[in-house]
Order: sequence, then structure tokens, then C-alpha cells
Amino acid sequence: MKSPKTVILAMGSNLGDRLGFMQQAIEKIHENIGWILDLSKIYETPAWGFEGNSFLNACISVSTRMDAQQVLEEILRIETELGRERSDSGNYQNRTIDLDILLMEDEVIDAENLQVPHPGIPIRSFVLRPLNDISASEKHPVSGKKFSELLKETGDTSEISITSDRLQKPELNFNFPGCNYIAVEGNIGAGKTSFSTMVSEDFNAKLILERFKDNPFLPKFYENKERYAFPLEMSFLADRYQQLSDDLAQYDLFKDFVISDYDVFKSLIFAKITLHEDEYSLYHKLFHLMYKELVKPELYIYLYQNTERLLENIKKRGRDYEQNIQPDYLVDINKSYLNFIKSQSNMKVQVIDISGLDFVSNRKDYLWLLSEIDKAVS
Repeated sequence: MKSPKTVILAMGSNLGDRLGFMQQAIEKIHENIGWILDLSKIYETPAWGFEGNSFLNACISVSTRMDAQQVLEEILRIETELGRERSDSGNYQNRTIDLDILLMEDEVIDAENLQVPHPGIPIRSFVLRPLNDISASEKHPVSGKKFSELLKETGDTSEISITSDRLQKPELNFNFPGCNYIAVEGNIGAGKTSFSTMVSEDFNAKLILERFKDNPFLPKFYENKERYAFPLEMSFLADRYQQLSDDLAQYDLFKDFVISDYDVFKSLIFAKITLHEDEYSLYHKLFHLMYKELVKPELYIYLYQNTERLLENIKKRGRDYEQNIQPDYLVDINKSYLNFIKSQSNMKVQVIDISGLDFVSNRKDYLWLLSEIDKAVS
């Protein structure tokens, strides 16, 4: 999964409801590409390079997990949806909406269909003026000059004026009010780590990830469950207890809340499935001695995936020791989680079926998932 990058887009319109088309484009960018970080003022300029209606122009910065080519595909699709028509002549023409990638952080791309930084930046005032609004102190990745310097140096003396119109950021209702600690749970391969990581990056949360990769008993357990079930569950319990005790005790002034990709109660859920009765009886006593000392989540989210999707995800991520997991084992885990959830009366719990979603690759699915959680929190 990719970490977010900041892409800066130029946008313009000189046909019909120019402001309306630009605002619609922003809404579609939010839905399909990423979070709108900043918006410039709107400038009005004569058509550049052809005889046509005057343009409204602006720049926006967007946080996205897409690469530049994916962003290009999306903005071309948005232009088409908003009625932009292209001719085969290659000449400039009037258009309902025009979207261009100006910058992708410090990336330099020279492809047949895409050049980043956009080559027109230093020679176009209608690009530099709004770009200067949101990135005046940033430097051009090739020339190394600040955009405020490039604006002073440009030879483009075209008439340009600030309008009184303003573009609006899409409303963000995903603020997790009242939640200091959120636990995200799910079966093996459900996507809990991906989702927790995305939320932490997008909403300034402290992230706690389970340290399963360092457990030496896990590969052995999948080879010989009878022999290694008890040491595996005991080592997981000790590690989870220590990690949550340490991380939840250390308040981070620079983070808004905490999100983890597991809840310690999963230890009891898995132990119930993997241990013999006498082993589980001992484990149960030890678990509750530790459990009463831990901070409990204000919101417990269970991401439900059907068994078929779980097996697909497990195969896709390619961990060798997981490839022989049987469907019955995953079914038992799901049942155990749902029985646990039904028994909870003192914790806010939300079960969300994401079997038909791909929230990592499809931003609309991610926004839908956030909206479902927001309903529960609100």
C-alpha cells in the first residue's frame, strides 16, 4: 500500500457555468483521487494561445495514494464527465473544464503522455499566480527556484485579475469525535492493518500495529498446530499486553487519537479455537489478569470479509506460512469474533461487511467505509 503524496493540479474553465464546473471537478477529485489540502484564489485571464472566451483559473493541492499516471487517468475521466470535448487537431479550444498535473512533490517525469513538472509553469502567469498562493516557498524540482521567484521572473505579461469567487473544500465529516482509542479487528486477511494505517495517515492518529512478523512460533504453528498452539498464543498474549500497555500509556500531544489494527481480546478468541480445553482454562485465567489492566477502546470496528475474499487476500499478500490456511479455520475465527461481539454491552462495536469492497485501491469504497464508521461514532 502506498503512502500519500501531494499532487498539485491546475484547473480552468471558459465555457458555461465556469465556477460551477470547477467546483464539480473539486468534488470529483475528492471522491476519486484524494483529500483536498489547499485551494488558491480564482483568477480570470484571457484565453492563452487561441481566440476564445476568458478563463477562470485556480490551483489545488491534493493528498493522494495514486501515482502520477493514475492521477492523469482520473482527471481525464473527470474532464469527460464534465463535458469537455477534444478535437483531433491538437489546437487549443474552449472547454468546460481543464485539469493538469503541475507537480507531484519532487518527482520528475518525462513520458509520452505526461511531463512533470508541467513545462508551462515558468511561462504562464495564470498558472504561477494561483500556484504562488498555495506553494510560494516551495521549489521547482528542476530549476530549484521558489515559485515566488518564478512569478517575479516570468516574461508572461498577460492580463490577469483576482475574482471575488471562491472554491470550497468538500465537507469532511470523518473526525471520529469522542474517540481517543479505536481498535480495528477482522479475520486473517480482512484488511485491518491497511485500513488502520490509512486512517492514521489521513487523520493524524497514533498507529499501533501488531508485531506478528517477529513471532518465531507463527510459521511453526501453521506447520504443526498441535505442538505450537500454546507457545504461540502465550507469546502473542505477552507481546500484545506489553505493546498496548506501553503505547497507550504514552500520550502523544501531536496526535488526535490512537488507532490499532487489533484488540487484545483477539488473544482469547484465537486461543479458544487453537488450544485444548485444559490449556485454554489456564490461558483464560492468565488473560483476564492482564486484560483488566489495559485501556479499552471506545470504538471497536470489525471488518467482515467472507471466506472466499479472505483466501484471495491471503494468497495476494503472499506470506509463505499462510498459504495452507484452510477455509474451516477462517470460518471458525469469524464465528468466534461474532460471538464475542454479541456479548459486548459496555463497548461501542460496529460490524461492517466489506466483502464487496476494495478500499485500498478504490477511494469511493474507502470513503463509504469511513462514512459507515462515522454513523456509529455520531
